Amino acid sequence: MIMEYTFDFTGKRAIITGGAGDIGKAIARQLHVQGAEVAIVDISANMDSICKEIASDGDPAVHCIPANLLKRDDVRRAFQACMDTMHGVDILVNAAGICRRGASSETFSEKDWDEVLEINLTATFLFSQLAGAEMLKNGFGRIINFASMNSFFGGLQIPSYAASKGAISLVTKSLSNEWAGRGVTVNAVAPGYIETQLNPFYRTPEGAEQNKIIVSRIPAGRWGKPEDIIGPVLFLASSASAYVTGVTLPVDGGYLGR
Repeated sequence: MIMEYTFDFTGKRAIITGGAGDIGKAIARQLHVQGAEVAIVDISANMDSICKEIASDGDPAVHCIPANLLKRDDVRRAFQACMDTMHGVDILVNAAGICRRGASSETFSEKDWDEVLEINLTATFLFSQLAGAEMLKNGFGRIINFASMNSFFGGLQIPSYAASKGAISLVTKSLSNEWAGRGVTVNAVAPGYIETQLNPFYRTPEGAEQNKIIVSRIPAGRWGKPEDIIGPVLFLASSASAYVTGVTLPVDGGYLGR
């Protein structure tokens, strides 16, 4: 039997945490263009303008849900706001994340440790837990978490980020083990070096030499762009990936292969 797969999300309801960031915004826009009703959850002061920009592509609706993911009560409030506006959820993209770099791990602050783990790991789990419970009621759902190259190796001077992203890969597997047989797939994408506002250092004169070293190791010969993450996320959100679950998919231009 020949199957026809399309990235048509008409009638689907999607939550994107970190949807005002470079990658989250690109994903939210494309899901909306492909027919999904979208709720963007973020703390950004630019939320309203971003939602209006995405909504300008036409129907269906785009919702702005402000939230501070450092506060667990706010995570729960934001999720409930999504449910109140969309009356359900079919797709969850946990794209919110931060990174804190220290001079060394022996001087890394507890505050930076706690905040990175809270946003990158705990908020991801809580949103997955809340959305998963709704999805299981309907026997269908797609959860896409954001891991990292640091899910595979430790990096330097970023112990909390590496810990959070390593844990994301295993939380993804754990939730998949429980939910895949009930219609909810759980996967993760692991971006490599992507040009976003989180890594401006490499585009400065001080970071030029390190940037050269990085690019020399990427077989594709360049940094990725936020748009490079869209296709893998759409695949994992679509019917084409129905038998793909528990996977952490590198999107890194071949970096890990070196």
